Amino acid sequence: MQRTAPPLSPDTGKPRRTEPKQVRRRQLIEATIDSIAKYGIAGTTMSTVTDIAGLSIGLVNFHFQSKQNLLEETLKFLAREHHDHWRRAYEDAGLSARDKLLAIVDSHFHSKICTRRKLAVWYAFFGEAGRRTVYRALVDAIDDERFALSLGLCQQITDEGGYPGHPVTTIARTLEGLYDGLWLNILMYPETFDRDAARANVHAYLALAFPRHFELPQQETAGRLVQMERRR
Repeated sequence: MQRTAPPLSPDTGKPRRTEPKQVRRRQLIEATIDSIAKYGIAGTTMSTVTDIAGLSIGLVNFHFQSKQNLLEETLKFLAREHHDHWRRAYEDAGLSARDKLLAIVDSHFHSKICTRRKLAVWYAFFGEAGRRTVYRALVDAIDDERFALSLGLCQQITDEGGYPGHPVTTIARTLEGLYDGLWLNILMYPETFDRDAARANVHAYLALAFPRHFELPQQETAGRLVQMERRR
């Protein structure tokens, strides 16, 4: 996703410093995402953020009192953006459990959510042992909400389709694992793995789990996936 550049002063051509508080905070969070994507968490400082944002150290200290606070607010921003996106997709979907589960799946690979710069932030928190506790404290409730909804939808689909002895909890947890794993593939192998391929993989899993409700990806999509895997 391309960031909207901060508004420029007609006199100096530099970002205005009198924007509303929420606009300034958003600019700094977007700059933090860029900094983490480029330098990692350890290499991200107040200076790298302000350099990217074109703002002063005083402003970042005013809005975020410390680097830790800035990092946490950035993660919360991404978690809330992701939550609001899949929740809206879920609520806007058709009435069937199938449609609602697909809406949750597809929202994970939307171009607004699934970008390499944003994925870099998620995995920066995953990758540092000291940050994982922070991550869980900030987003566990959101993850639990999505899992509970997905579990309920899997149970409805199982009941509707008469799938005997289906391990719905395992299926729902596997979906959560697929999201994380496929996001990592997109981040690590951008030349050979994209959002469409990732989405198709999840659709294929659902088709195997619930064959009377979901279809395997079309042949050309499946062929493209095989070619991409061979290039890796």
